[in-house]
Parts: sequence; C-alpha cells; structure tokens
Amino acid sequence: MTNNKYQFFIFLYMNEQNYPEFTGLELSPRKVDYLKFILEKNGTVKTTEISSCLQVDPSTTTKTLNELAAAGYLNHIPYRGVDLTEMGKEYAEFLVRRHRILSLLLTHYGLSTEEACAEVSRFEAFVSRDAVNKICNSMGHPMVGVCGEISHEKCLHLEQSLHLGHNH
Repeated sequence: MTNNKYQFFIFLYMNEQNYPEFTGLELSPRKVDYLKFILEKNGTVKTTEISSCLQVDPSTTTKTLNELAAAGYLNHIPYRGVDLTEMGKEYAEFLVRRHRILSLLLTHYGLSTEEACAEVSRFEAFVSRDAVNKICNSMGHPMVGVCGEISHEKCLHLEQSLHLGHNH
C-alpha cells in the first residue's frame, strides 16, 4: 500500500509539473483547428500559410493568432510567423489525441475512417479532457487510431500502475 501512495504522489507531481490543468473546453472549434494545424507543421508557421490552408481571411487569422498568443498558446515572431509555446504544444497534443480517440470510437460503431474523422471534426471541441480520458481507459488505452498514433499522458500510465495488484 505504501508503494501505491508513493506512486499517487508521483502522479500528482507529474500532473502539476508537466500537464497544466485544462478541461479541453477552453477554445472554440476554430481555435482548435489553428493549434492542431500549427502542431502538424512542427515549427514556425507563416500567417499566410495558415490563412490559405484553413481558408480564413488573413485579417481574421491575424486576430485569432493574437488571441492565442495572448492566452499563452503561441509565440509570435514578427515577420516570420508563429510557433507553439510549451503550453500550446501540450494542449495541441491533447487536441490531436482527443480527435484520434473519438474517431477510433466512432469506427467501432460502424463509421468508416473518413466518416469518423469528419464527424469528430464537427463536435470534438465540446468533449472534455475528463471524458476523453475515460473513453480512452474504457478502450484499453489504444496506441493507434484511424488517423495515426495515439499518445498518452504520463499520468494515465501511472494510474494504470496504481491499479496493478488490485483485484476488481
């Protein structure tokens, strides 16, 4: 039992140190698209590229990027573009994880890969981190979804180790 208490405190410490508390509901669906796009590009992204790929007016893109930067998700590099802050990267990784888990879930109910991705894109911004973690847990923490590899938060692996040795 002492070992489990120790692991629980490691879980709390790691969660506090590495994963800012967020619900997954902080951003609008459009801002979710921006962060996922920037994460996918893996570096500095020009405003014009974001506008073009997301089919958004450049002035709207600039406004949205400024809002995301003010909230701490992005660094704005004048005349170069934007990149993710550490917090922005962690949040964007969650957004990708959420999309992949929810898409995989829908394929279990008969939707094709394409249908699942399209359907999830319509509602994913309204699914909380807690719900995603519970769905992931109920699915056995899958490693691969229909859209790619599924990453897992460190605390989930520790949560699993807390349950080792317990008979339910």
